[in-house]
Amino acid sequence: MAIIRPFKGLRPQAALAAQVAARPYDVLSSAEAKVAAAGNPNSYYHVSKSEIDLPDGSDIHSQAVYEKAAENLQKFIKEGTLFQDAQPCYYIYKLVMDERAQVGLVCASSIADYNNGIIKKHEFTRPEKEQDRINHIKTTRAQTGNVFLAYNDVPELNVVIEHWQHKAPAYDFTADDGIQHTIWVVDDAAVTAQITSLFAEKVPFTYIADGHHRAASASLVQKEFAAKGLVKSEEDAANFFLTTIFPASQLAILDYNRLVKDLNGLTAADLLSRLDYDFTVEEVGHLPQKPAMLHEFSMYLENKWYRLVAREGTYTTDPIGILDVTILQNNVLDKLLGIKDPRTDKRIDFVGGIRGLEELVKRVNSGEMKVAFALYPVTIQQLFDIADSGNVMPPKSTWFEPKLRDGLITQLI
Repeated sequence: MAIIRPFKGLRPQAALAAQVAARPYDVLSSAEAKVAAAGNPNSYYHVSKSEIDLPDGSDIHSQAVYEKAAENLQKFIKEGTLFQDAQPCYYIYKLVMDERAQVGLVCASSIADYNNGIIKKHEFTRPEKEQDRINHIKTTRAQTGNVFLAYNDVPELNVVIEHWQHKAPAYDFTADDGIQHTIWVVDDAAVTAQITSLFAEKVPFTYIADGHHRAASASLVQKEFAAKGLVKSEEDAANFFLTTIFPASQLAILDYNRLVKDLNGLTAADLLSRLDYDFTVEEVGHLPQKPAMLHEFSMYLENKWYRLVAREGTYTTDPIGILDVTILQNNVLDKLLGIKDPRTDKRIDFVGGIRGLEELVKRVNSGEMKVAFALYPVTIQQLFDIADSGNVMPPKSTWFEPKLRDGLITQLI
């Protein structure tokens, strides 16, 4: 069963919350972060993307970057931009995008659960990305990035969390991208104990939706700290990592689409002809059209959209084989376009559905790319099934929106 704990969150003064809040460190470049933080000394990008405060061209993985992050974090604390709660709390985090709300619990989740498979994974991690977060955590002595978890709904938890939302929130603002962020502080010891018990009794597993590298890095830091005798007890903050856990019924996964630079020596006519072996192919015109169901794809090629539907026999029914990303990879990207490893092949790029199909049209029409494929989104149940089976998803399978903001709650270790 899931082990979670309340913790003494480091968070902004109410009047500064909107200024502090920053998008996750890994969804924007250093240049984009520098623009976003311009004129805002309270932006959390000064901690999460601290290279923006160093000379242009600085190595973003240098120790100087991590030391600048630690310096900026301590400055925020010293100046009172951020303060730490006096007692362990849970935090309820509500996000609203396009009139759809999702409400999660910000808590410290057990690293032992991560190591033992109670917290289930569905992606591989890359050592260089792990090392970046390891260095950031060790130098700042803080977990600044939130790991997004999901769990199967528990009615009793829903009742507790819903009831607390009738109180006045600590923060309530709408960011410049139109997403509303509202946070309540659960500081009643009896209620925090009740929430802890409900997770221990009713939630057998949680699932990483987004943040595999942050979770892996926290685990590796804990292992190193324990080996050095820096972990003083089972309840030491280093034994836990910063998470926000959402009930599955409230979550939506967006499509994650593909662009390819060339047709691997084929003409457009050749590609259409060969696709007909594994798909029904229908030209649908010049207007963007999203796939309407599983195993249906939209393809943009030479100013036209096509509807592709996978034929029976082109996929298996196991948790990985039935995924549309697998069907496309096996039957089109590999078989026809020669892309064997989408993780490393420079001919392919990925675009999250938040950018819309117009982004695919723009990049193909510009000549940068030759063909685009839009996919039907992976479902939450498919994600759970893969994690339960012990498998991993193909790369760039899921895109979650809305995304949590960094800086609103930090865990010090």
